[in-house]
Amino acid sequence: MVFYGWLFQLKNLTLSGLFVFTSLIEPLIIATLAFYMFKAGGRPGTLFYAALGAGVLGIWSSTLFGSGGAIAWQRWQGTLELLVAAPPPLILIVVPLTIATSTIGIYSLTATLVWGRVLFHIPFHLVHPWLFALALPTAVIGLGLLGLLIASSFVLYRAANALSNMLEFPIALITGLMIPLALLPDWLHPLSWILAPTWGVRAIRRAALGGDAWFAIGMCLALGIAYVAIAAKLIGVVERKARQDATLSLT
Repeated sequence: MVFYGWLFQLKNLTLSGLFVFTSLIEPLIIATLAFYMFKAGGRPGTLFYAALGAGVLGIWSSTLFGSGGAIAWQRWQGTLELLVAAPPPLILIVVPLTIATSTIGIYSLTATLVWGRVLFHIPFHLVHPWLFALALPTAVIGLGLLGLLIASSFVLYRAANALSNMLEFPIALITGLMIPLALLPDWLHPLSWILAPTWGVRAIRRAALGGDAWFAIGMCLALGIAYVAIAAKLIGVVERKARQDATLSLT
């Protein structure tokens, strides 16, 4: 059920012009700005570093946008009540929705790397190709499950998906997608440690540029498991409250 839900949602998202723009065009704009900023710094090797960060930012953007709207879209289409009333637990229905949004974000990473190669002549050389092939789906799953945690709180509120738009760049900033975490205040570091994008981008960068990516991969998966556990509890609470208050439709 999860597999076919993921496949259906993936096909569904590719038909959305707005989602395609968010996944493909927006990351290229952000990547171009980042390339020029890093290039102005004159430090060798930083352009590939920036390209990987901008690509993961594209995955995060599509995850956040899709997860924030996952419940709202079902509500607008009038299918949320049917999904809640269906025999499978609601979390098993929402999981493939959020994983699909992060999966389509791979387009962002691919487009960003190709864009940097063609326009800025950034060399594409992976130090650990097989580890990169493992780190990428791990990051996608970790970000998707973080999206699940976000989406699980949106059952109650019809405009809650608008709040997700506010999280895009603050989380991108504190997770080191565009700037090193060492440049941030020390009090922000513990917050970045509990967010999957921190470990996802670290795993991808270390696999591509060199370094030990295993710990980052393990942390990304561990956080994903924690997100599922919290989301399972949270979605049960908000689902019961939405039924009690008759706020499921809110169309």
